[in-house]
Amino acid sequence: MSDIAAGASRPAAENTVFPVILAVSLCHLLNDVLQSLLAAIYPMLKTDYALDFWQIGLLTLTFQVTASLLQPAIGLYTDRRPMPQSLPIGMASSMCGLLLLAFASNYPLLLAGAAMIGIGSAIFHPEASRVARLASGGRYGLAQSLFQVGGNFGTAIGPLLAAFIVVPRGQTSVAWFSLIALLGMFILRQVGNWYGRYQAANAGRRPLSTTLPLPRKRIVIALVVLALLVFTKNIYTASVTSYYTFFLIEKFDVTVQQSQMMLFLFLGAMALGTVMGGPIGDRFGSKTVIWFSILGVLPFTLALPYADLFWSGVLSFAIGVIMASAFPAIVVFAQELVPGRVGMIAGIFFGFAFGMGGIAAAVLGVLADTNGIEWVYQICSYLPFLGLLTIFLPGTRELRVGSPSG
Repeated sequence: MSDIAAGASRPAAENTVFPVILAVSLCHLLNDVLQSLLAAIYPMLKTDYALDFWQIGLLTLTFQVTASLLQPAIGLYTDRRPMPQSLPIGMASSMCGLLLLAFASNYPLLLAGAAMIGIGSAIFHPEASRVARLASGGRYGLAQSLFQVGGNFGTAIGPLLAAFIVVPRGQTSVAWFSLIALLGMFILRQVGNWYGRYQAANAGRRPLSTTLPLPRKRIVIALVVLALLVFTKNIYTASVTSYYTFFLIEKFDVTVQQSQMMLFLFLGAMALGTVMGGPIGDRFGSKTVIWFSILGVLPFTLALPYADLFWSGVLSFAIGVIMASAFPAIVVFAQELVPGRVGMIAGIFFGFAFGMGGIAAAVLGVLADTNGIEWVYQICSYLPFLGLLTIFLPGTRELRVGSPSG
């Protein structure tokens, strides 16, 4: 915490304030550990509550659509009225949701717990993403990658914690992770203090230009394309995070713990891809990373439904690394298209990611009940073809030429 305070002593400088970026990244990790516990305990909940796949999908839908509906609105509001101390409030909401999950005695209470975690996510992501950008010193791709990789690692750790703590000890052991939320609230209080001091130190500076760098129609088309690319990525990701364990158990007769380890492999690969994507985007341009990520993953997704257990692990690792590398580039690209609206853009794209993943999880659950889980993976393997839409994005040079000088 002293490092964060030290970083605040030069709040107006254009240096990269790594203590602050790493603090919000760590809290992103803690936040997403709490979120990932929900999906990680699905096999246990399915057995204990005799749930169908569509009910599993509805849990994901409740969590992710709650976040999706609120995030853009919160981001737009905080663009106009920043709220430095909203960060620990978001973590507190996730903690309440976690406690509901731990002590729920029926399905509606599970849905309520999922909704509270979604509200916490909606509050956390726009402001935390803004803090990462403010502390970036102009290295936006790097800052966005470091921020996002915390969330990826948190999502990856969740299944391991579920496999070795929650599954052996039962549903109520989820409550132990409220200690993680308390730690996150403490750190985010310090981050909020830095944020407040940054605002005070820069109060007299001329606000950044909000002039659009390209014609409005061109920007709308580009944002729609970016949203569709996120849609593609998150439908596939939802098919893995919600149903990959069931796919492995059904196809290869592995144990729940073995399936959780395989899920951890995929999610860990996504963390690696995220941390690589931002710096590569800073060096070669966001559009280059998007092209590689969305289309480069296609051979691996097409092969996965037909692979044996060993090659399923290899392919899922490759898919995770390549697919995840695009998201930091997509967020930075969108923020450059709409300058001065960091929170709104972060809210739209993090929220869109959650919402589309939730809708996809619900639809895929119905399809899995009807056609089988292997059929779902065969259909999802073709989704990266939508990456061809990248051709409609403006080039990096075109975007920089049109950028406002102020």
